[in-house]
Amino acid sequence: MKIIIDAMGGDNAPRCNVEGALAAVREQGVEAVLVGRGDELLSILQELGHDAPPPGLEIVHASEVVEMEDNPATAFKEKKDSSLTVGLNLLKEGKGDAFVSAGSTGALLSAATLITKRIRGIRRAALAPQLPNGAILIDCGATAECTPEYLLQFAFMGSYYAEHILGKPEPRVGLLNIGSEEGKGTDLQRETYALLKQAGEEGRIHFVGNVEAREAVLGAVDVIVTDGYSGNIFLKTVEGTALFLTGELKKMFKRNLAGKMAAVLAAGGLKEFKKLMDSREIGGTALVGIAKPVIKAHGSSDAYAIQNAIAQAARFASAGIVESIAENMEYMRLPVGKDEKEKI
Repeated sequence: MKIIIDAMGGDNAPRCNVEGALAAVREQGVEAVLVGRGDELLSILQELGHDAPPPGLEIVHASEVVEMEDNPATAFKEKKDSSLTVGLNLLKEGKGDAFVSAGSTGALLSAATLITKRIRGIRRAALAPQLPNGAILIDCGATAECTPEYLLQFAFMGSYYAEHILGKPEPRVGLLNIGSEEGKGTDLQRETYALLKQAGEEGRIHFVGNVEAREAVLGAVDVIVTDGYSGNIFLKTVEGTALFLTGELKKMFKRNLAGKMAAVLAAGGLKEFKKLMDSREIGGTALVGIAKPVIKAHGSSDAYAIQNAIAQAARFASAGIVESIAENMEYMRLPVGKDEKEKI
């Protein structure tokens, strides 16, 4: 398994990306291709005790870097020799099995869509992060305005991801809504509900109906389907709540002697809680719907997060999700003219 890494993407690039790739090669047995400014990458390797790239690690030179302030829609075109553009072209050409980047989300989405391309028939790719409760949220920001057909496809793609990557047979699919009743929501939710209900009755997915945000957080479903606008708000709320609770726990345990003693007694549980809330453990967010596996690592990723993102990319590439989506495309499309909101 060969994973291509955007070595220059992210707040802690390129050093943490190099360290993460080295760890992945050493501990996971994958091959890694670091794409970026060759001299910088070789210098970091030397600082880490390697006079040359060790077996399993390759460097491909790319002279430019897509910066966060660059226009995400055009940066990869304007910087044709950027680590992002060169890396995705390598993926397209079959010189690697998956791609990982901690760089600009918008630039990665645009570049992956136009260079690597979407799976034939997929209208929009979607970002599908895994929540602390183990559920997949799809979409969380790739497409703010959606049509019912987009959400139908998100449901299928999220279901395949939960089944093949998370090992959940017949994952429960829920449509994020303001109530559990069938008639709740806007036209988008009501029309999508009908499509998902039909797919469920045909045995294509395990659709359990609408799900409110509270129940979704509590684990009522395995796949949470929503448009990118609502999904991003939902995700940021979950992240903020986790940070708030973690902070309050720290205050409580540090408040007095009794609290400090309680912290000692609960050390094991607190360690597990911290690990559960740590996004570095997962590594990144899958960009589902692209013709090749792509993982978006968090912009602040350290070496440990990059290592786990590479592991996630390897699982993605070996799970056959892209093939499952392509093989079931006929069930994920509406008849021509059915979705009048569709924009080509």
